[in-house]
Amino acid sequence: MSVQKIGLLVGSLRAASYSRKVALEMIRLAASGMKLELIEIGDLPLYNEDLEQQVPPSWHRFREAMREKDGIIFVTPEYNRSVPGLLKNAIDVGSRPYGKSVWNGKPGAVVSVTPGGLGAFGANHHLRQSMVFLNVPMMQQPEAYLSNIAACFDAAQPEAGARLEKFLDGFLKAYSEWVSGTLGNDK
Repeated sequence: MSVQKIGLLVGSLRAASYSRKVALEMIRLAASGMKLELIEIGDLPLYNEDLEQQVPPSWHRFREAMREKDGIIFVTPEYNRSVPGLLKNAIDVGSRPYGKSVWNGKPGAVVSVTPGGLGAFGANHHLRQSMVFLNVPMMQQPEAYLSNIAACFDAAQPEAGARLEKFLDGFLKAYSEWVSGTLGNDK
């Protein structure tokens, strides 16, 4: 069986973001048949079709990195009941130029993260809507709404960290199996 190459996009720029911490935890927990890689998106200029005449180097780097991936996992906070502009911009950059989308057919999943109690439900579902148009099949189950995330990284609450690790381990195993089935092979 070959290794599944999965891109991780984090929808937060904050150095100590919980979304980034969750993504790094996922990298640590990934099974041997799956290689997770953070793909940075903070340096992508806002999408402007005029820039396609002389593609910015960061757009080129991002598009090439995504083309090499077998699938994508989005790890995102929620801003105003939606995805952060940073993440939406990366989606737009990857979807262009028309007919050359890096997203087409790649199996996706979304993990939404919040220190609050609602699990960033709005961002999770808003992201899924964009992916339908871009022909990205999104894993339906298990859903990943991580609420009260601060406790999971609090050394004084090891039981919360253990629950997160157990959940992420199960989520990654389910995603790996789903990617294999979606791609129609044992990648």
